[in-house]
Amino acid sequence: MVYGSRYEEKTGLVLRDLQSGDEKWLAYPVQRDEQESVASLGVLPAMAFTPDNQEILASYGGKIYRIPISGESAIEIPFDVNVELAIGPKLDFKYPISDDPNMFANQIRNAKPSPDGKQIVFNALNKLYVMKLPDGKPKRLTKMDIVETQPNWSPDGKEIVYTTWSDEDGGHLHKVSSKGGKPTKLTNASAIYNTPVWDAKTNRIVFTRGSAQSFKNAYLRGAFSGEEDLAWISSDGGAINFITKTNRRRNPHFVKNDNRIYLSNGSGLSSIRWDGTDEKKIVSVTGIITFGNSHKDNVDFGHVDDDIVEERNNASRPVEVYMAPEGDKAMALITNDVYVVTVPKYGQTPTISVSNPNSASFPSWKLTTFGGEFPTWSNDGKTVHWSLGKAFFSYNLEDAKKLEKEVEDKKKARKEELAKMPDDKRKDEEKKDKEAAKKNKDAETYLPIELDINVAIKRDIPEGAALLKGARIITMNGDEVIENGDILVVNNRIKAIGKSGSLEIPKKTEVIDVNGKTIIPGFIDTHSHLRTFAGIHKKQVFSYAANLAYGVTASRDPQTGTTDVLTYFDLVKTGEMLGPRAYSTGPGLGYWAYNLKSLEDTKEAIKKYSKYYNTNTIKMYIVGNRQHRQWVIQASKEQKLMPTTEGALDFKLNITEILDGYPGHEHSYPITPLYKDIIKSVAESQIAYTPTLLVSYGGPWAENYFYSRENPYHHKKLQYFTPYTDLASKSRRRPGWFMDEEHVFTKHAEFVEDLINAGGLTGVGSHGQLQGLGYHWELWATASGTSEMNALKAATILGAKSLGLDGDIGSLEVGKLADFIILDKNPLDNIRNTNTILHVMKNGRLYDANNLDEVYPRKKKASKFWWHQEKPDGLPGIKK
Repeated sequence: MVYGSRYEEKTGLVLRDLQSGDEKWLAYPVQRDEQESVASLGVLPAMAFTPDNQEILASYGGKIYRIPISGESAIEIPFDVNVELAIGPKLDFKYPISDDPNMFANQIRNAKPSPDGKQIVFNALNKLYVMKLPDGKPKRLTKMDIVETQPNWSPDGKEIVYTTWSDEDGGHLHKVSSKGGKPTKLTNASAIYNTPVWDAKTNRIVFTRGSAQSFKNAYLRGAFSGEEDLAWISSDGGAINFITKTNRRRNPHFVKNDNRIYLSNGSGLSSIRWDGTDEKKIVSVTGIITFGNSHKDNVDFGHVDDDIVEERNNASRPVEVYMAPEGDKAMALITNDVYVVTVPKYGQTPTISVSNPNSASFPSWKLTTFGGEFPTWSNDGKTVHWSLGKAFFSYNLEDAKKLEKEVEDKKKARKEELAKMPDDKRKDEEKKDKEAAKKNKDAETYLPIELDINVAIKRDIPEGAALLKGARIITMNGDEVIENGDILVVNNRIKAIGKSGSLEIPKKTEVIDVNGKTIIPGFIDTHSHLRTFAGIHKKQVFSYAANLAYGVTASRDPQTGTTDVLTYFDLVKTGEMLGPRAYSTGPGLGYWAYNLKSLEDTKEAIKKYSKYYNTNTIKMYIVGNRQHRQWVIQASKEQKLMPTTEGALDFKLNITEILDGYPGHEHSYPITPLYKDIIKSVAESQIAYTPTLLVSYGGPWAENYFYSRENPYHHKKLQYFTPYTDLASKSRRRPGWFMDEEHVFTKHAEFVEDLINAGGLTGVGSHGQLQGLGYHWELWATASGTSEMNALKAATILGAKSLGLDGDIGSLEVGKLADFIILDKNPLDNIRNTNTILHVMKNGRLYDANNLDEVYPRKKKASKFWWHQEKPDGLPGIKK
C-alpha cells in the first residue's frame, strides 16, 4: 500500500508492507496534500499501481511519474495535451463614479404609515422624514444632529416617537409633532432604546432597552445586551416602568381587541400582560427549507464569514412576526420574504409552514417576489407595507384576493368553454392560451404598489486646486515611475501629472511640498469586512476611519449580513462620515437563505441587488448546485451585475466557477502549488482572484504570522484608530504560533505572481481581520511571493479592474479621481514602506494619516472618536 504523509511541512509517499507492517519513504517531497481543506478531489492526486505491482503511478511537480517500489529513481511519463475550454458568459461591466453633487439616498429605513394612511414616516441617513402619499416631497422632521431612528406614530397621528443615539449623551426616546418642530425628550436615563410603539388604549409607549454603556463599548454589530428589558413610559415622559426581561423576544406591538403586549422571536408570536406574566404562544411560523439545509452533502464549508448563521435540517425561521391590528392574521419576515398567515382561534398553538403558501395548514400568502425589509401593517389591517432600498411597497390583501378570484373564475369559464370544443380545435386553443399566459403573466398576478422615495442629498465634492510638487510618483499606469514629478488636483480629480515644473498651474493653486516623498494610488481592498453597526447606527465607524488612515481609499465588502451598509455608504458620499469609497455585495446570495427553483426565480432574487441596492456586485455564496450557479451567472449578465464567489476550500467547485464565467473569486485556492494549466485558465478567464491570505486556505492563517511577529498592540496609530477591546482581544493573548515554513501564504502568493505575469486579475483583500493595518499585512503577505511592483498593482489598478472601477480609480492618470497616498519611503525598495503614510488624499481632500485631520482644502480637525477610552490611570490601587 502507498499513502501520503507529512514530514515537517512537506508531503511524501510512504510504502507499507501489508504483511509485515514495515514502512519506508517512497517519494519526498511530492504534491502538497489537502488535509487542511475539504479535499473535494481527494487529499492527494489519484495514484495507481501498475499491473505487475512493481511501480506506482503518481503526479507531482506538474508531471506524471512511474515510481518503482524498489526505491530506484522515478521515471517521468511524457504527457502533453492541447485543451480548448468553453467558458461561460464574460461579465466585464464598468461602473463610472459620478461627480454629480445631487443624489438620492439609497435606502429608507423603518418606514411606517400614519394611522389614516395618508403619510409615512421613515429615517434616511439617520434622520427622520415624513412624506405625504403618494407623491409628496420628503420633509425633515427635526434639526437634531444625532442619530434618529425607529419612528412610530401616535394613535391620533399627531406625534411621532423615535429613538436617538449620540456618542456624548447616549440613547434616549423623543417625540416630535408629525408636522415637525422642536422634539421633546421623554427619557431621563441614557440607555439603548429600541422599537418604541405607542399603545392607543393606555397612551403608554412600550420599548426594549439595554445598557448605554454596552452600546458605547460595542465595536461590531451592536450592544451585547441591547434589548435586555421590556419596559414602558408615559407618552408625556417621566419614569420608566420595567415589565419583564425580553428573553430574546422583541418587536413589541398591540392589537385592537385586547390589552396585551405582543412580541416575536425566532419561532413565532406570543403575548403577555402588562406585568410580564401569563405568556401565551399565539402562532409558530416556518419558511422554506434553504439549499444549505436541504442538500445531502454534509460538507463543512469552513471559514464562513462572521455574519452567517448556518442551520441544517430545519426550515428557515422568522426574523420578525407581527399580529394584525384586528388580531386575525400575522405577518412574518422570513429570510428575505414577507408572508401573511391566518391565525386560527382554538386552544393549541398552531405551527404554520409557508414554504408553499398554497398548501399551508391555514390560509397563507407570500407577498414579496424579490424580498422586503421593515414590514409593517396598516392601521386597518388591510394592507402590508415594506421597503427595499429606497422603494416603499403597499400590498392590499383584499385587492389581491379579488384579483385572484377573478383569475380563477376566468380560468374556470375558459375550461368549460374548451370542453365543448372538438379535440383538434381545443388543442390549438390550449396551445394559444399557454402562449398568451406567458405574455400576460403580470396581468394575472397581483403586484403591490411601489413608490420611489427620493430623499435629496448632496455628494461631497471639494472645491480648490492643489499642486503636489516634487514627489516620486508610482502611477500604476503600467510600470511607469516619475522620479521627480508633480500632480495637479482640481476639485476632486487629477487635472495634470508630469515631471516637476512641467505643468500649467491655475491661479490661486495651493502648492504642497512633497519633495523626497513617494505618491502611489490609494489602496483598494477588494475583500473588506467593515462590520458596521446594525439597527441603531453610530455617526462614525472605527473600521471606516482606520482603513482610510492606513491608505485604503476604496473597499468592497463581499457579504455584509445586513443592508445597513447602504446607509453608511451614503454617509461617506455626503462627507458626514470618514471612510473609504465603500462598495459591497450587500447580504450574500447564500445557501442559508435561498432555494432557487428556476432561472426566473433567480432573476427575481437578484433584482433586489441590481434595482434596489445598487451594489454592482453580488456574493454568490454556494447558493446551490451547479445548475443554480449557472442561473445566477445568466441573471447577473442580464442585470449587469458582477458576481463573486466563496472559495469554500473546494477546488472542484472553484474550477466549475471558472468554467461557468464567474468574474470574481474570494479566498485562496486550497491547493498549492498550481501549474501552467490552472494559471492560464484563471488568467484567460479574467476571474478576479482575491486570496485573502490573512485567512489562508489550506494551511495556517497568515494573520497568525504577523500577530506573533509584529506586536501590533503597541502600535500607537493602531491604538488611536481601534477600540481597546477589539485590539486587546486580538493581540494581547493569542494562540497560533507556527514555524515560518509551516505557513502557506507565500506559496499562495507565488501563484498571484504567476497570475499577474500571465495577464490575470487579482486583488488585495484584508477580510476585516485587523482594520487598517491588516490591509498592509495582506499586502506584505502578497509581496512575499511577488515582486514589489506586482504587489502594488494588485493593491491598486488590478483591484480597481476587478470591481469595474478602473475608469476612475486605481492609477494616477489625468481625469481620474484624486485618491492617493503620500509615503515617507519608497515601497519599491521595501514593500513594508507602504506603512510610512504621511497623508491620504481621498476625493480631493487631504488628510493627516495620523489623526484624519483635514489639511486641504479645509483646515478641519476630525471630530472626537467615540472609541477613545480613558485608561485607568491615577486611581487607588497597588503602586509599582
